[in-house]
Amino acid sequence: MEVLRPQLIKIGGRVYRKNPIQEQTYQHEEEDDDYYQGLVECAEEPCETYEVVQTPQGFRCTVKAPSLLYKHIVGKRGDTRKKLEVETKTSISIPKPGQEGEIVITGQHRSGVVSARTRIDVLLLTFRRKQPFTHFLAFFLNEAEVQERFLKFQEEVLEKCSMDHGVDSSIFQNPKKLHLTIGMLVLLSEQEIQQTCEMLQQCKEEFIELQELVDRVLERFQASGLIVKEWNSVKLHATVMNTLFRKDPNAEGRYNLYTADGKYIFKERESFDGRNILKLFENFYFGTLKLNSIHISQRFTVDSFGNYASCGQIDFS
Repeated sequence: MEVLRPQLIKIGGRVYRKNPIQEQTYQHEEEDDDYYQGLVECAEEPCETYEVVQTPQGFRCTVKAPSLLYKHIVGKRGDTRKKLEVETKTSISIPKPGQEGEIVITGQHRSGVVSARTRIDVLLLTFRRKQPFTHFLAFFLNEAEVQERFLKFQEEVLEKCSMDHGVDSSIFQNPKKLHLTIGMLVLLSEQEIQQTCEMLQQCKEEFIELQELVDRVLERFQASGLIVKEWNSVKLHATVMNTLFRKDPNAEGRYNLYTADGKYIFKERESFDGRNILKLFENFYFGTLKLNSIHISQRFTVDSFGNYASCGQIDFS
């Protein structure tokens, strides 16, 4: 990360910069121990988007967060929370590990409570981005015609391009799992799954045309923090070939980048030469189907039909 162009994080309509910091790392020291020190607010004016309640003792604000992220607010030996409390002159109450609830911030001064809330939000967003994707929004392509045409595509590719480097049957998608991806999700609790279902229902009621629907769905979920912003518009796509399938037929593309602890995973893969495939099959007809529903699909699961298990959906007809 460059000093002159730090990463920007948007929270509640305001933009914050995450400054790079140089730290000496010791054995057994966790990477995120003092991570919040590099998170600096760009603007000085108080944030009015938070609901801060005045109490007889001062001021109070609550933060909803999945229990999986609590440890990043607490820090090693509680150091992160202690520093937050000292620097903002607040008291921060966090539910015990494994218990869902709210983080409660209290203090005598509203500005201190708002400052603590802002820093906690930045920490939560930063470490949410390091979590592996758990679900995705998609249209299922499980019509018989599409699956049959996909198998025909696979047969013809292997017949005409099997001599090209790296092209073999191991890199083709399972036809039962064909889908159009709208966006990848990080859902860390049952409450967030329920929130996703409710947001999808709202999108159904507000948006009609397909491209507008997927673009606005993506925009809505990016604003909620459940989808990391990578593009401004959805490029609907179905994965038909992927080199990750060589070693693991259940691999799920470039999205296997982080472990649950936020550690980066590098997956070495053997490439293939797809030039002839693109030339010979650029207009291949995969069939026609009506997109009747959007599913919230859970990664690394299989339902009774061989497709991804669905945690919820909205139907259009």
